[in-house]
Amino acid sequence: MSAEPDGPEDRLRRLTTIWSRAVYPVTSTSLTRAEFAEELLPLARRLSELLHARLFDADAAKAVGAALVGAHCTDPEALVRTLDCVDAYLVLYCGEDGPQEELRLRSSRLQHAMAAGYAQALRERTRAEQEAIAQAALRAQGVVAQALHASEARFRAVFEGAAIGIGIADLRGNVLQVNEALLRMFGLSEQTLRGRRVQDWAHPEDAPHIRRLYEELVRGEREHYHVEKAFNRPDGTVLWTNLTVSLLRDADGSPQYQLALMEDTTERRLLNLRLRYEATHDALTGLPNRTLFFERLEKALNAGEGQRFGLCYLDLDGFKTINDSLGHAAGDRLLVEVADRLQSCATAPGEMVARLGGDEFVALTTGPGTERGVDELAERIMNALVTPISIDGRDLLVRGSLGIVEGPAGERTAAEVLRSADITMYRAKSAGGNRAELADPEADARAITRHGLTTALPTALERGEFFIEYQPLVHLGDGSVRGAEALVRWLHPQHGVLGPDRFIPLAEHTGLIVPLGRWVLEESIRQARAWRERHGGQCGPLRINVNLSPCQLGHPGLVQDTVEILERAGVTPDALCLEVTESALIGADDDLLKPLRRLAEMGVDIALDDFGTGYSNLANLRRLPVSILKLDRSFTQGMQRFPADPVDLKIVEGIVSLAHSLDLAVTVEGVETGAQAEQLRILGCDTAQGWYYARPGPPERLHDLTLVDATG
Repeated sequence: MSAEPDGPEDRLRRLTTIWSRAVYPVTSTSLTRAEFAEELLPLARRLSELLHARLFDADAAKAVGAALVGAHCTDPEALVRTLDCVDAYLVLYCGEDGPQEELRLRSSRLQHAMAAGYAQALRERTRAEQEAIAQAALRAQGVVAQALHASEARFRAVFEGAAIGIGIADLRGNVLQVNEALLRMFGLSEQTLRGRRVQDWAHPEDAPHIRRLYEELVRGEREHYHVEKAFNRPDGTVLWTNLTVSLLRDADGSPQYQLALMEDTTERRLLNLRLRYEATHDALTGLPNRTLFFERLEKALNAGEGQRFGLCYLDLDGFKTINDSLGHAAGDRLLVEVADRLQSCATAPGEMVARLGGDEFVALTTGPGTERGVDELAERIMNALVTPISIDGRDLLVRGSLGIVEGPAGERTAAEVLRSADITMYRAKSAGGNRAELADPEADARAITRHGLTTALPTALERGEFFIEYQPLVHLGDGSVRGAEALVRWLHPQHGVLGPDRFIPLAEHTGLIVPLGRWVLEESIRQARAWRERHGGQCGPLRINVNLSPCQLGHPGLVQDTVEILERAGVTPDALCLEVTESALIGADDDLLKPLRRLAEMGVDIALDDFGTGYSNLANLRRLPVSILKLDRSFTQGMQRFPADPVDLKIVEGIVSLAHSLDLAVTVEGVETGAQAEQLRILGCDTAQGWYYARPGPPERLHDLTLVDATG
């Protein structure tokens, strides 16, 4: 027979059997162990359901803890053993193939809620017992006062047999009687306890109002009070109790005695503290986690007038490489060492270090003088990473990028502060890493805008927010329009019309440039066909120029997409010119150039855009499948002055001469005046574009173009 359970029900019963064996010895039930296991089975099934529920149901988990009390598991040891079983076996037997880390986190939260439900149910049961005892004590007060009441035997049975501690004192605080349960709680003899006064039992952790409640009770101004109170035991340990003190009156209604009922909550409190620690601290490094950090940060931001805060957000540089090359175990040891070093950097009052997750850490400093304090904290952090860390015999040099945010309390939320620190940290990383940067509100705003645009990009294409404007390409010899460059624009719902410089880099970064570029090519080719059909090839642009990004150039479907778009539109390849920047082609290998060569062989023109802005090795032009050079507008700026800069004229003349010798046409960008156009014509340039002819506009304007001298 297989050692593994066969199915979910078998695994559930196996969990229940283990649970019942652990808890049964410390219960007061009259059931057999097998019967007790059947009583636990519905609770185990409920825990399994809660483990896999879409939303965490704390109340349902509390109900499971309360049901334990109903099953006569009133010894705190029963709760401890239950939580140990749930922690060890719930995910093992009921987790199946689910995400283990998430299930273990859910299991921890279930344990916490079960403990809370158990504590509440036990407290309510104890209060019911306390009420019964109090009533018995009230009925027996004549016996205490006169020692002659007929029900002394019944009172004594309740008094001595109760599971909670009971003590009786006079109004001056002298202890008169205590039961066995109370003696066991304190570890003292009855004689020792009887010699003490209630006032001697004060504890440093007592709430300030406890003394006031006691004084009101002995004066007869209140009948009872209930508090959580700590006591010091003779062995130096602390006893935590739920304490209820009631006033006993004589037959005339005058205050006579005080009755104390104590429930030992020490184990429960320690369990809650342990669960609280686990919920607020990182399991690997022991540092406070994101939850506790946000609690401290929100407290700092709500500290009031005159208070400030400083935050350092650290991300290790190159940690993924270390993790991938040396393994996760080595990566974990590295994080532990980094955490220890960071912890030693934040030891002053108001400072803390936390791990947010992965290789991201934060350090917080608070108080009125954080302008200087946060700089010193950042310097200590950067210095702490200078010394190499030895892992598995290797000395690893660890560096980090640090984002610093400092400011007055009360102006920003915790989420806003952390977002600013995160943006600043990435600014430091983008600048090369191993450095600290101070938050800049303007840089934050730009980064937030970039993030918003990046987030909106995928759906913008689906919603039809992009459109194309066309700028004519004019032949310098006869002034005729020979083509048009397609320039994509984004009509953003909030930011209005955005030029390509605002979103093309984002599209390249996210990979959306490929579908966007395909859409631009389809729309441009469709427009080229519409122009040809309208003008019969006699006027209007004969060729459409479309910009091609480096990401599109490396996409394996470039050639096939282009061919399909041309064939679908019924347009010949010579109607298309693809513009590629000089930086993308100069030095490119044959694999990158192969798609362009195939397109050029089909008849598609390839233009080298922004020529002259990079390292222009003219000898390399012979190996490139280009037929057109587009001179950058920087070459025409010197021609706006009169007389034109002779050096610029010589440079342009030389480029044109060499280009023509290589059988390349030359197009010039940025022509703004008639004088520029004429000078470029004399120098031998073939075509030009710029505001002198027309600004980019809708396709309907192109067939009405006339030459206009922008100089007046």
